[in-house]
Amino acid sequence: MSAPLHERIRSDFEARILSGGLAPGDRLPTEQELMGHYGCSRMTVNKALSALSAAGLVDRRKRAGTRVARPRVHSMILDVPDLAMQVSERGQAHAYAALTHRVRAADPADADEAELAGTGSLIQLDGLHLADGIPLGIEYRLVSLAAVPEIAGADLSEVAPGSWLLQHVPWTEAETRISALPARADEARLLQVEPGTACLCVERRTWRGDDRITHVRQIFPGHAYDLVARFGPA
Repeated sequence: MSAPLHERIRSDFEARILSGGLAPGDRLPTEQELMGHYGCSRMTVNKALSALSAAGLVDRRKRAGTRVARPRVHSMILDVPDLAMQVSERGQAHAYAALTHRVRAADPADADEAELAGTGSLIQLDGLHLADGIPLGIEYRLVSLAAVPEIAGADLSEVAPGSWLLQHVPWTEAETRISALPARADEARLLQVEPGTACLCVERRTWRGDDRITHVRQIFPGHAYDLVARFGPA
């Protein structure tokens, strides 16, 4: 079933903005022009523009029209990497083995889960990443079904959830936390290391406008993975 017209309009402009086809500060067509181009009502156009504004992609101002939003400035930027692509780029074969795939309610005692779920449920997607058949990292992932309902029907048998999200759900803001910890017994078994082995923990949350998308926690043996951030002043 095709998506509603306002979703198609939103998707068209979202793709153009995120690909660089429309740069920050560029003006979008007027509502009248969009109504003529898509053959739709003002209400349909308004829904599409409102969704783009809520996602932080455009600024709407009376008499000034709608323009592509300027990006937020942060003191440091860490991209959201595609682990499967990283493994392939270093000449290895990537594979993902699903461990858990279920829809569940947020834990009422966990404020972070409750915020991620919003008014809906969560889909829990835990798995193991492998490089040339050797365990590389364990991934514990929760995705908001309120923000990404289409993931419930996605075929994730051969595509890692993180790769699928990067291909289908553009993000506008991310938070990354990096820490060190010893491997628990169950994690050590999956990673084929000794319990207590020093591991790198990468925890990441992503947003699309005001909507939380996902919370992922990845555990890598310390010798197998590193993160590099290169940046300059401002």
